[in-house]
Amino acid sequence: MRKYANSYSGRVFNDKNLNSHSGRVFGDRHWKIPFFVSLFVSITLFTTTIFGLYPSSYGRDQMQLDMVSSFARPAESDGYFVESDFQSFQSNGFAKSEPPRFAYLISGTKGDSHRMMRTLQAVYHPRNQYVLHMDLEAPPRERLNLTMSVKNDPIFRKVENVRVMAQSNLVTYKGPTMIACTLQAISILLKESSKWDWFINLSASDYPLVTQDDLLHVFSNLSRNLNFIENMLLHGWKLNQRAKPIIIDPGLYLSKKSDIATTSQRRSLPTAFTLFTGSAWVILTRSFVEYCIWGWDNFPRTLLMYYTNFVSSPEGYFHTVICNSEEFRSTAIGHDLHYIAWDTPPKQHPISLAVKDFNKMVNSSAPFARKFRKDDAVLDKIDKELLGRTNRFAPGAWCNGSSGDGADPCSMVGDDSVFRPGPGANRLNELMNKLLSEEFRSKQCSTKS
Repeated sequence: MRKYANSYSGRVFNDKNLNSHSGRVFGDRHWKIPFFVSLFVSITLFTTTIFGLYPSSYGRDQMQLDMVSSFARPAESDGYFVESDFQSFQSNGFAKSEPPRFAYLISGTKGDSHRMMRTLQAVYHPRNQYVLHMDLEAPPRERLNLTMSVKNDPIFRKVENVRVMAQSNLVTYKGPTMIACTLQAISILLKESSKWDWFINLSASDYPLVTQDDLLHVFSNLSRNLNFIENMLLHGWKLNQRAKPIIIDPGLYLSKKSDIATTSQRRSLPTAFTLFTGSAWVILTRSFVEYCIWGWDNFPRTLLMYYTNFVSSPEGYFHTVICNSEEFRSTAIGHDLHYIAWDTPPKQHPISLAVKDFNKMVNSSAPFARKFRKDDAVLDKIDKELLGRTNRFAPGAWCNGSSGDGADPCSMVGDDSVFRPGPGANRLNELMNKLLSEEFRSKQCSTKS
């Protein structure tokens, strides 16, 4: 795929038609070519993601090598992704009495490898699955160091549930490349393990406010059909500034990061579906992300093509899919389970959290917060007062080693189905009681502005 990205650099567009790095707006006579080529690229990218789940017997080993540096268990069953068997896995393929599992994507860019590892260690639990993606802006040496840090960790080697994506994609936050990367990570997680219930995406600037024992304990008592995704009707100035412009994401065909490019043309609003928006940070059920990957009624695929040329598409794609889906609309819970402090005005960019924000974070009862500066003092305070983290990992009941003489109790893995919830679980339970109330749920995916 890296060759794929580079192959479009300088071929599809010449300087006359497009100069993404200068930010020049397209002329009226040139917008059609980049628009349709971008549409073609997006279709190709989506097809590549889908066929990543179906490696042929001839190229299976090579594809696995190209897609991911894998330090994980192989798929439990080669026959899992069989369409006739799909309905049997709507309940996630195993008894509901078994405690849940999470599948994490942790993403970062240049200079984020240390932060990614810190976030990974803070949310690590042997029950879960983890995929790390460092985008193409990071130098090869940094990506290699991240891979080796995972490969050389004795716990990761033993449990085999952490992977680093070998394919580094160029990711533009406001463009569809972030969605494409997320769908690719989901595809890898689906292919590698049939035993997880919720998908969680985090960035290197995210950090947990509860332990994984807290989170797993609380989610053990929830329906596994609940999707935590902030959702609201796209209207007003956001509708005009996001839905009507036609944008091109340079990350689809260039090897260097630059901002999205905007054409001079505008498009009319869709009538076949209603547009929704919300936070790009989500906790989604396995059944819903399977629907987004498979798209058996073609709707997720249609929306993926639509959002290829949409401003801030990561803040609209999953939201519009779920709120327009008869099967999943009622499962949406309008909260991203993050504490985020916004600038005022216009509340478009999150401010960096510091020690002064600690009490607000705790009082929010959210299990995650963002964004944090690298090694900010508030992270140490969270480790000490909320996570009880003094060694590599936030401790849990799975840590079966001795803690005497400063030893790391998480150097030995015990029963990962036993949890030791703490005050964080109590806070999260309070938040869940509010989110699951009839009053709150009745407002989800509302078409009233």
